[in-house]
Amino acid sequence: MAVAVLTGAALAGTGGGATALARTSPKIVVKDGVTQPAFSYKDAIREHVYVESGVDSDLDGEKDRVNVDIIRPKETEQGLKVPVIMDESPYYDNAGRGNESELKTYDAAGNPVKFPLYYDNYFVPRGYAFLAVDMVGTTRSDGCPVSGGPTDVLGGKAVVDWLNGRAKAYKPDGSPAEATWTTGRTGMIGKSYDGTLANGVAATGVEGLETIVPISAISSWYDYSRMNGVKYTDDEQPWLADYVDTDPPEKCAAVNAGLDKGEDDATGNYNAYWKTADYRDGTIARASRVHASIFASHGVNDLNVKDDNFAEWWNALAKRGVQRKVWLSQRGHVDPFDTRRDAWVAALHRWFDHELQKIPNGVMREPRADIEVGPDQWITQRDWPSRDARNIVLRPGADGTLGLKRAARGAAATFTDAAGPRGAGYPESAMVADPTAAQPYRSVFVSAPLPKTGRLSGTPGARLKIKLDKPTSNLTALLVDYGDDTRVDYLGAGSGVRTLTTEDCHGESTPADDACYKQTEVTTVTSPVNVVARGWLDAQNDRSLSHPKPLKPGRYYDVNWETLSQEYLLKKGHRLALVVAGTDADYNYENPTGAKVTVDLRGSSVSIPVVAAEEDVNTLVAPPQPSTTWRGPTNVTLPVQERRLY
Repeated sequence: MAVAVLTGAALAGTGGGATALARTSPKIVVKDGVTQPAFSYKDAIREHVYVESGVDSDLDGEKDRVNVDIIRPKETEQGLKVPVIMDESPYYDNAGRGNESELKTYDAAGNPVKFPLYYDNYFVPRGYAFLAVDMVGTTRSDGCPVSGGPTDVLGGKAVVDWLNGRAKAYKPDGSPAEATWTTGRTGMIGKSYDGTLANGVAATGVEGLETIVPISAISSWYDYSRMNGVKYTDDEQPWLADYVDTDPPEKCAAVNAGLDKGEDDATGNYNAYWKTADYRDGTIARASRVHASIFASHGVNDLNVKDDNFAEWWNALAKRGVQRKVWLSQRGHVDPFDTRRDAWVAALHRWFDHELQKIPNGVMREPRADIEVGPDQWITQRDWPSRDARNIVLRPGADGTLGLKRAARGAAATFTDAAGPRGAGYPESAMVADPTAAQPYRSVFVSAPLPKTGRLSGTPGARLKIKLDKPTSNLTALLVDYGDDTRVDYLGAGSGVRTLTTEDCHGESTPADDACYKQTEVTTVTSPVNVVARGWLDAQNDRSLSHPKPLKPGRYYDVNWETLSQEYLLKKGHRLALVVAGTDADYNYENPTGAKVTVDLRGSSVSIPVVAAEEDVNTLVAPPQPSTTWRGPTNVTLPVQERRLY
């Protein structure tokens, strides 16, 4: 049932009194549980204000002001109060936003003319305001960016505070600006760094932030930069801060030097600096403070913002009973708008209507998780991970097999954390090629062909009993699928999507800001092997990320770590393998230690959460049989996934 829009235009000819009333009390239109495009996008108010943040990120003695570009229905000048959708970003004048790298544009008066992405085009006509907020230290905001640290987050929090009457803002002429046009209910959305800021602001517990939609987002900047003491790159924090800051380098040189010191690349440890950029259990933000609902989206094969950032965040919020929903795709660092566009826009529309307009459209009664299990093949399930998943514990054998039985006492395998052909470790293509061939830099254990199909849902865990001849070693655990199949090409160009020349439109347009974007399609690769899950550990960080404890050479230790999470079909007839090795040259920015690693096979295993048709998931594993004819692929090509920041 529709609710009429009580505007002067709608009631023209019904009498002057009615028209006068209508002009002061416009309403939102709702039909079939969602808001309708009842307001003019062309005539919407476009303005900008500066919100006083309360932080001084550039240490100049002045509080940083945050630039907020606003578009809202003109009826908000006639008494209509609307909720806010907000995308806080550091990328509005450098990398741009979305698959087409859109930038903001302004008129001669400095007011916004073009807002990147479709959020404004689609939602403003439906009774929302859209705010494109320049993160502190970027574009037209004051200050210095700090790569996810406190001032990045607190600048966004100040905007939510202003929308709810708790912070000051100023118009370009210096006069006070008040957000009298809003209900104060705010939803933050964004991909990558933008979604990361949404996570961080929500974790401050700020009142008025009703929901967040983090896409491919970080929840701990330590986990973005490294895993268990193993670095993914060097100089991550100062490099990123410099990249998003288009001001002269000397302006923030001192701040960047602090980032360089704080990240402590020399050790890879978690320290007080990283705790300031940890939104799960940090010094300024933590999951225990979150009351906003969350609609997350992530690629399980995202090797930029790796999906432990999603999984650990999700699990922390689940413990608090936070209302939540998720889409998980088989792609890399890809927006769902470029994966499953029409369905995503419809789902987002219903979510914001429910959370910000408070329309009872039943969205919370639907399955919590949408999962892509193959190229454009989606399922829904009650939760994530699947509540039906049960752990299979697979154990390595002395004959190179992987099965349910423990190896005999004394059975062992060895490999060396050695330098590969490029001077670092060995690439994954070498780690997984011809698993039956002995190689000094790895140990591989392969199952018999799987007798049935099951689905991995959740986070595998590796347990190794090892001894070293040096104080530490970088360790890699790969869960590998051997079997011909056509899969999403998440390692290739586009990380699983190809951009087409055709366009479609979602929302209303003006000559300066259209709602049309290039369509995309899935890209696939047919291959005999795929790395399902990856995990890395500096052995001396097994007990603590902050206080490493070198191992005593010659003594056995139990080391345990989780791989990245996954949703993956383990198909009948394929073989599953565990590869253990040293430094991963594709994703580890480390020098191999040269340590010889001896693995006690009886004390080692890999745990895999699997959904099976039968109650006993162990029926998915056939008894191990030493291979006499099967060799696996010998010439393996595994590209290193491209890194897109946005």
